[in-house]
Amino acid sequence: MQDMITKEIKKNLEKQGYRTAGSHSAVKICGWTKKTILGKGTCYKHKFYGINTHQCLQMTTSMSCANRCVFCWRDYKSPVSKDWIWNIDEPNKVLEEAKEAHHKLLIGFFGNDKTDKKALKESKKIKHAALSLTGEPINYPKVNELIQEMHKQRISTFLVTNGQNPESIKKLGRITQLYLSVDGADKETLRETGKPLFTDYWERLLKSLEELKEKKYRTCIRITLIKGMNDKNPEKYAELIKKAEPDFVEVKSYMFIGASKERLKKENMPTHTETMKFTEQIQKHLPNYELMSDHKPSRVALLTHIKHKIRGKWKTWIDFEAFFQEKQEYNTDTPKENIIIK
Repeated sequence: MQDMITKEIKKNLEKQGYRTAGSHSAVKICGWTKKTILGKGTCYKHKFYGINTHQCLQMTTSMSCANRCVFCWRDYKSPVSKDWIWNIDEPNKVLEEAKEAHHKLLIGFFGNDKTDKKALKESKKIKHAALSLTGEPINYPKVNELIQEMHKQRISTFLVTNGQNPESIKKLGRITQLYLSVDGADKETLRETGKPLFTDYWERLLKSLEELKEKKYRTCIRITLIKGMNDKNPEKYAELIKKAEPDFVEVKSYMFIGASKERLKKENMPTHTETMKFTEQIQKHLPNYELMSDHKPSRVALLTHIKHKIRGKWKTWIDFEAFFQEKQEYNTDTPKENIIIK
């Protein structure tokens, strides 16, 4: 077997601000992490779920993916594959090298007089991992072991998958919140936005929605809205959402950044108002969901299942203490509503 990240790929990644961790993983500092350390606001994940933006590790366990999404910020030089055909790094190696790379990328802030000193000091302690940077993190054969190690270190986890690996979703152990990307309401639109390698990509997505429904922990469907491409058929998006019954639905504007600028135009980026209007159109077909919140700087809206409205108040922030006290088993019978809210 060979390493997924070759010397050429590594060099190209570093030019884009990435740092590698092992032979198939990578880290990059989120723009919102930088802004929080500079006292310029927090990520929507803080507003929606209580994540400390400045203590978030943004990484992926696999630079490879089975899609070439038109809106992705990575370029087409990155590896693509339907199967794992590379060397496999041990989970401890992936995590420790990712943490080390993350901290090295933040070193420059310690000499900046404009930083929020409290946030900068706290950034030394990673409390959350967003496994969503690029590629398809769920493909890593030892992803369950990695997530368990993160939880042992009291690092909460969000993982984003593109829905092309339903069997991997089925095998996925307990995490803090699982995201499934749904970037087209019908087969043709998904083909146009995702550029999948699998010929049965639509059937795979539908199966992934079924697997998402079976999870007993927090789940979320993510829709990346591209103006003039997938911002249509809100009723069909609602049908897909009903198949999975997630806790949350995030509708987020495509952002004109990275290599996506070679494939799309700035006009393809919806305004926050347009994102909100389309979210409202989806919600009309979802009687069990309400438009709970939004984050204008990120151009994202949040639909939340009404079970999270308790005595008239929304309870969506993660109760981290309760989460880490639960046994870290692959499948737990603990009802999700008992372990995810404040």
